[in-house]
Amino acid sequence: MNIADLKGQKVMLAASGGLDSCTITHWLQSQGLEVVAYTADLGQPDEERIEDIRSRMQACGAAEMILDDRREAICQAGIHLVQAQAHYEGGYWNTTGIARHVTVAGMLPHMQERGIQVMAHGATGRGNDQVRFQLAAQMLAPHLEVYAPWRDPAFLQNFGGRSEMIAYCQGHGLPITATPDKPYSTDANMLGLTHEAGQLEALETPVSLIEPGMGTFPQQAPDAAEVFTVRFEEGTPVAINGQSVGPVTAIAQSNAIAGRHGVGIGLHAVENRFVGIKSRGVYEAPALALLGQCYDYLLQLILDRRARRIFTFASGFIAEQIYQGYWFDTATRASWKLIEHFNQLATGTIAVSLYKGQVAFCAASDAPHSLYSEDTASMEAIGDFDHRDSEGFLGVLGVSARALHQAGQIAPPNGDTAA
Repeated sequence: MNIADLKGQKVMLAASGGLDSCTITHWLQSQGLEVVAYTADLGQPDEERIEDIRSRMQACGAAEMILDDRREAICQAGIHLVQAQAHYEGGYWNTTGIARHVTVAGMLPHMQERGIQVMAHGATGRGNDQVRFQLAAQMLAPHLEVYAPWRDPAFLQNFGGRSEMIAYCQGHGLPITATPDKPYSTDANMLGLTHEAGQLEALETPVSLIEPGMGTFPQQAPDAAEVFTVRFEEGTPVAINGQSVGPVTAIAQSNAIAGRHGVGIGLHAVENRFVGIKSRGVYEAPALALLGQCYDYLLQLILDRRARRIFTFASGFIAEQIYQGYWFDTATRASWKLIEHFNQLATGTIAVSLYKGQVAFCAASDAPHSLYSEDTASMEAIGDFDHRDSEGFLGVLGVSARALHQAGQIAPPNGDTAA
């Protein structure tokens, strides 16, 4: 879809309030379009006053500005990520990926209320976000059109990149904070920060280039460890350090505690984008890194080897689905039903020690569905496990082991001749 197809129409733009949003809003209204700017309040830690986005977008020509509180939704989505252990290649917790789905789901009721048929976004043609916006919108509301300026020849003719946009905004007196020498770009929400582009594209650039926005680097964390305790009930964190929490409080408190100890801060990853190129990112996700590790300790207690195998497959699949924009997809929904079954068993209290970026197990208690038994696991002569029972077990296993050798399927070790 090009600008020529939109003449005289009203569009709703997913706006962050940054350089792209300001440029696109002003350019679209200069082309005769009415722009309704939509910003999801996702608890962006890089926005001291979220209301400032409203004034920026209005100054750039937005006919209407919607600031939608989606903090509860993004935090609930973050808990889903923890439950599914849904981190992508290199340990990226999908914080930006899931935020796009939350944003689109928030936009649609406002579009329907105003009779708007075109959704616009500022995602580039090289990244994953364009896919996430497009697929989420078309799965939830297939009648909508999606307009992406960065795929429109008319827009690209005027704006080749950040320098042209900055010059355009400065020339029109638009309220931007971006500068040509900014070393990297950041996408932020309550679940985490993703840093990329600029100087970070060079693999010679260390992670230390970034300025952490959700805590501190591990080497700068306190010299004293801190114990963190979380109570999960059916997969949901309901108490932290003995105090009841809801989704927003659970994420906020975990961010603060993990962040000050450098947990989940400064993760480097070179990953495979859906569009087929490699990209380098530096990530922050303190709460998800902390709660995710605690949840993994709980899963170790309740999953047997068959359940662990299918959970691991579903976890990796869901992580990739979210990354590629398929959170609302049928296969993701079906996979989530499997995770929900395991959630029913995930009740227990986990205590860990935080020290300079590390999360160390301290204790697990009150986990009614735990399969672990100290008596059964003991090497001492206690419990109801009879060592003699293993004789028959090994005898059965030995049948197939001997058959493999007799059939010539076992190569001699180190090239030696079999005896």
